[in-house]
Amino acid sequence: LSSDLADLNWHRFQDWDRSMDPKEARPAVLAFKGDTYLGLDVSQWSTRDFTHAQKNLRILSGLHGVLRPLDRIHPYRLEMGTKLATEAGKNLYEFWGDSITETIAAELEGHSPKVLVNCASKEYFKAVHPKQLDATVVTPQFLDLNNGGYKTIGFFAKRARGAMASWLIRSRAKSLKSVTKFEGLGYRYSEDRSTRSTPVFLRDH
Repeated sequence: LSSDLADLNWHRFQDWDRSMDPKEARPAVLAFKGDTYLGLDVSQWSTRDFTHAQKNLRILSGLHGVLRPLDRIHPYRLEMGTKLATEAGKNLYEFWGDSITETIAAELEGHSPKVLVNCASKEYFKAVHPKQLDATVVTPQFLDLNNGGYKTIGFFAKRARGAMASWLIRSRAKSLKSVTKFEGLGYRYSEDRSTRSTPVFLRDH
């Protein structure tokens, strides 16, 4: 973290206001600006897309745990992998414990079939305990052709995960098979490389 960003976030926390003043707080899905959110590209969403996302998309947060897209939050920077000691443990994974998993499990109760498409990074999804979920967990993998072979390239994979999440929202996906129909950003589904829980998508550029 650069000194400028460290200073910015120090002041953010010093000036923290629990009241969600509309002038300061914004919907979570509009508050984040990382590569995954570039791929999510909510500028293309309709009002109905936002409504559907509010019911079906969840955002993992080091500060808030689990957020709905339209939950209002203040700007902050606190990565899930931050080694922040609290009374609950030495890092945020120990701080959140089972609560994130329990929240997601409760959300899945109203869904049939119970399918969780994981578009989060490994750092964030480590806060979820899949074996405690009574659901099928699907984690798409995105590989780009590089030096004669297909590899995960961080920047591209992050954007692709966001694009996948956006596509699932906009297409109103209802089944596990829907995931394999994704063709965004030039990726194509590879049946040969895929398993039921890890659909693989390739891009040649």
